[in-house]
Amino acid sequence: MLRSYVCCRVPGNRHVTIDGNINKECWQLAEWTADFDDILGPTAPRPWYRTRVKMLWDEEYLYIAASLEEPHVWATLTERDSVIFHDNDFEVFIDPDGDCHQYYEIEINALNTVWDLLLIKPYRNGGPAVNGWDLKGLKTAVHVSGSLNDASDHDQGWSVEMALPWAGLSECAHKTCPPGDGDEWRINFSRVEWHTTIENGKYTKVPGKPEENWVWSPQAAVDMHRPETWGRLVFSNHIADGKHHPAAINPGEEIRQLLMQVYHAQRAYYAVAGTYTESAPRLGIPERAVSEHRLQIHTMPGGFVATAAITLGTRTLRYEVREDSRLLQMT
Repeated sequence: MLRSYVCCRVPGNRHVTIDGNINKECWQLAEWTADFDDILGPTAPRPWYRTRVKMLWDEEYLYIAASLEEPHVWATLTERDSVIFHDNDFEVFIDPDGDCHQYYEIEINALNTVWDLLLIKPYRNGGPAVNGWDLKGLKTAVHVSGSLNDASDHDQGWSVEMALPWAGLSECAHKTCPPGDGDEWRINFSRVEWHTTIENGKYTKVPGKPEENWVWSPQAAVDMHRPETWGRLVFSNHIADGKHHPAAINPGEEIRQLLMQVYHAQRAYYAVAGTYTESAPRLGIPERAVSEHRLQIHTMPGGFVATAAITLGTRTLRYEVREDSRLLQMT
């Protein structure tokens, strides 16, 4: 289920002080996201700890506040750009132009240790991840409601506050930053939760037990690097006022999802046949979708391009997807 969030402006036209406290007045006026689900979606067991997020923006930053319910807050990694998901963590994924390429990943643990990296394209298409990339000007803070790394008591949880500068995010946006009223980016959030026991007064991971992955917008696979399934982040010039601001329907979303269906079906077909196909029926695409959205598939040595369109009055929206999963709106 693709989720949407309308991000309003900071109340009072003031910057948000990044100190990990997400109970201050500005955040009281921002709306929470839906609670996180399992990464596989509603068919999987519900997360047993609550996680949710708020967002705001101003002329310099996109602000993110996250609340993570947790009775045992622990973290071990202290070096920047460590593989933070080896601890329990909170993660942000941002694709500014929604093309499934050139996107950001930021991970943080309860020690406020950050791993930020740039993905040229998803791992499924060969990546690579630019681990040496840093989001210059990034501000982060963590607040622990309880005690950190103390297995003798029970905690309430931890909260994360981030300020992501537009100056850095603009690198992959290929459009004006900060975004304009009604502009849409793609974003998702993930929480990694390890199964632990307490041994000799310390937290120990349960051997052979994989981590839990809880996310805002479910991925239908244990893989955060499927940008087509990330949620819609819709920017609004409204000042945050504590009210619900529903996101307008994106008429191009149906086209995007159809083309990504073609992409995944082509990958499966290629794995068996060793080639791509121009036949929509062979890919399991319904004839209705082909005719309604003028789906066309063209192959070439080692690749393919699929296009589809929808007409809204006098306006036609056209998209294309390639074998490397890059999804573009055509001008």
